[in-house]
Amino acid sequence: MQEAAQRAILPRYQALAAHEIDAKAADDVVTVADKEAELILAEGLARLLGEAAIVGEEAAHADPALLERLGDALCWIIDPIDGTNNYAAGKPPFGIMVALAEAGETRAGWIYDPLSGRLCHAHRGGGAFVDDVQVSARCTGKVPPVAAISLVFMDQDRREAMKAHIAPHYALVDIPRCAAEQYPRLVLGVNDVSIFERTLAWDHAAGVLFVNEAGGKAARPDGRPYRVDEAHLPGLIGAASPALWDDLAVRLASL
Repeated sequence: MQEAAQRAILPRYQALAAHEIDAKAADDVVTVADKEAELILAEGLARLLGEAAIVGEEAAHADPALLERLGDALCWIIDPIDGTNNYAAGKPPFGIMVALAEAGETRAGWIYDPLSGRLCHAHRGGGAFVDDVQVSARCTGKVPPVAAISLVFMDQDRREAMKAHIAPHYALVDIPRCAAEQYPRLVLGVNDVSIFERTLAWDHAAGVLFVNEAGGKAARPDGRPYRVDEAHLPGLIGAASPALWDDLAVRLASL
């Protein structure tokens, strides 16, 4: 991850030419740095665990059939630059996210901030760490709780229902448009709860595990665990504590 940052990402930060940024979808871009970083990561991860499938965001965009590998016995999942819109605009936050899944369940995850060098990582059953320090999720302690709610991928009716029935119970803050930053915020006392509508594996595999191993809770709104081979399903709640998660889940269930 450090190599990808040093070779592909940081040299182009705030220095991208117009022809190095392409529209991938509405409100979604890809840069030459994303593509080069993914190749560096894929090559390195293949050397570490060659028997694992590799599903990278950009490779899967080019060949959607790769998504079928997410349920393989072992699978590396790569987001070469999470928060590409921020990166392309020359502003933070953005990060690199890597996860290792086994038969659809995330076993380990790493979230790297190239600008600060912060590495958030977790192994299932082994706790959550920031660099070499084990961390426990902590709430902000604020009343009402602090919420970052991603409305970007919701349909209009759900967006309006969220604003009318969920938002009034929380102190809303802007989303960072970067899961690599949003998940650490739930653990480090910055945000209390988050709602995600789109749940692609490369955006959420590492972060969900990090929050859960830190003692917070991240799961589907009905309480089911997040699985990387069900990333086509909408809806995910992350919270700094199980109690905060439960409270938000009850409110969402009433919509």
